[in-house]
Amino acid sequence: MRTTARLLTTTALSVVAIGALGAPVALAGDVQTLEINPATAQPGTTVTVNTLACGHNGRGVGDANSLGAGEFQLHPSTHKEVVVGQFTVPQHTKPGTYGISVACDNGKTASGDLVVKHQGGQPSGHVKTGVGGSVGPDTAQVTAGVAVLAAAVVGGTWLLRRRASGTQDG
Repeated sequence: MRTTARLLTTTALSVVAIGALGAPVALAGDVQTLEINPATAQPGTTVTVNTLACGHNGRGVGDANSLGAGEFQLHPSTHKEVVVGQFTVPQHTKPGTYGISVACDNGKTASGDLVVKHQGGQPSGHVKTGVGGSVGPDTAQVTAGVAVLAAAVVGGTWLLRRRASGTQDG
């Protein structure tokens, strides 16, 4: 009886774990990212953005109103399925993190963050130290993690079932 209870508990926990971890993977495929270069800029800097959200030969309109730069156009680039646009960080922009977004002609959107700092000022935003959390979702790493967990769940379930059937035979 204890083996059956363990088997049912392990199976239920496995289903919950896979369901909880599988959801971010499904959602991560729908998230469109906006690459911003440079990701940290000073007032007066020209910033280039690009995305795959608009598709092959796509077009779109960028929105940098959060920092006072207005709208900008995105056009197909020399790279397949990438659209690119530019804007300049206004001189009056205060240090901080600003959301930049793009609305594509195909109805898709993409967004990202631009960190503005002043010359000689304290850096702000994410610091990439190689330790700790992450800046954004990495679909490949999330998928690999879910695959490893799924394999462990299947292996554990198989082992428990094998043990359960072995105790009934003996």
